[in-house]
Amino acid sequence: MFTVRYFNQLLYELIYNIIYIGPAILVAITFHEYAHAAVSYKMGDTTAKTDGRMSLNPLRHLDLVGLLCLMFFHFGWAKPVRVNPRHYKNPKAGIILVSLAGPAMNFLWCFVGVALYYVLAKHPSENVIYRYFLQTAAYLASINAGLGLFNLIPIPPLDGSNVLMEILPEGGKRALLKIRPYAPYLLLILLITGLLNVPLSAAQRGILDTFLSWVKAIAGLFSKAAAPDVI
Repeated sequence: MFTVRYFNQLLYELIYNIIYIGPAILVAITFHEYAHAAVSYKMGDTTAKTDGRMSLNPLRHLDLVGLLCLMFFHFGWAKPVRVNPRHYKNPKAGIILVSLAGPAMNFLWCFVGVALYYVLAKHPSENVIYRYFLQTAAYLASINAGLGLFNLIPIPPLDGSNVLMEILPEGGKRALLKIRPYAPYLLLILLITGLLNVPLSAAQRGILDTFLSWVKAIAGLFSKAAAPDVI
């Protein structure tokens, strides 16, 4: 039954998501799509630039369904960037590089989020602003890891499917083209049923743990360099 208590809980979750998760989502989506557009432009195609997608304005990249999935499931997508591979000197390499640019940017921001969280956690405080930035750094890391991984799934229209299309033999390409019209529905079913949750969460945890170990190693190098020699 829809009660006042249930409504208040939904309202609280919505406000929490907007305040804490919203900034991380905007960073993840904006830089993901900007990376696609920028690399495509670098490869010789001006389509994304003409479409206004070489922009750090989040409104140019948001997809409503993908945004909601990101807010509530931490896996989702943005509005695809249009590209024209015919303008690339090497179309096959161009498509692969442009497709991987978005997830690569997400993993970069994931590393930044892990590093920020590590630095902040080293100096604990009960200050409200401190706790906000600590939580935001955690979401910045986890959501970027989730978006990067999700887009590497080789199901159209995700980035991983474009990479797969370029490395498959001709028979495999034809098979992938046949299922392309139905692929979004398959993806939606996988999301709704939660079949992707376990493998994606495990991979996400692996990336976060790996980046944390790298941050600790880098921090260790700086602490050793700053330590005085023992007399």
